[in-house]
Amino acid sequence: MASPTNADAVAHDENIDELITGEAVALDLRPTSFVMRGAGAAIDFIVYVGSLVGAFILLLNFAGDLNIDAAAGAAIQISMVVVCLVVAPTTVEILTHGKSLGKLAIGARIVRDDGGSIGFRHAFIRGLTGFLEIFGTLGGLAALIGLLNSRSRRLGDLLAGTYSQNERVSRAEPPVFGVPVELVDWARTSDVAKMPDPLARRVSNFLAHANGFTPVTRQRQARELANEVSLYVSPVPQADAELFLAAVAAVRRERELAALELEKAGLARLDAALSGMPRQFPDRG
Repeated sequence: MASPTNADAVAHDENIDELITGEAVALDLRPTSFVMRGAGAAIDFIVYVGSLVGAFILLLNFAGDLNIDAAAGAAIQISMVVVCLVVAPTTVEILTHGKSLGKLAIGARIVRDDGGSIGFRHAFIRGLTGFLEIFGTLGGLAALIGLLNSRSRRLGDLLAGTYSQNERVSRAEPPVFGVPVELVDWARTSDVAKMPDPLARRVSNFLAHANGFTPVTRQRQARELANEVSLYVSPVPQADAELFLAAVAAVRRERELAALELEKAGLARLDAALSGMPRQFPDRG
């Protein structure tokens, strides 16, 4: 695997969209790749077109027995096309909150641009435009438009404000390291202030992917991050930049864990007062 050669490899992964919620929580949302979207669309195409062909076969077999004339037969055929290629995909996405057989197979779901679940309007717009760009052009128009945007969105997604989110992502838990031996004494008395969340995430990403960098890039990234982190640390130790970053990350993790444990213990002590009944107050519950 090729090694990253620039700073953007640490701070940003082009396959991940970061969404900031109203509570200022950053969510990593992964759009489905173009190839996987094509595979899911192919499965859905076979299912819906296959159901339409089956309906036509049934109509031909029973048209004579039911005495259906040419005009009625044409109307029924048009109705079958609308039901199988527009109504059915729309209904399936509404009932499954953005899924279908093809999306279930590839582990994807259609969601709004803000990450929320789609509604009738989104599914209807996608189903209506899908008749043209998927069934009408055998997927050619959808593939062309999907190649021209970063999240492989087809025309229906652009009009409805949706995209395909990859839900089947396995995350490897990074190993947790303690304070480097060289900085154990420094860690006992150091003052590490709370860093901005974006900077803390960049440090974590660097430490997690440092082995994939070339030596020159690794040293340069470590020095740049260490210079930024040193503004929140006192005193700044005389140590290798990467060891310094690892020590700061470990100290922050241990101290935040200790603070959470103290908070948990304090709430446990107050539990009786918070959940108990006042003295001599009858319990009518």
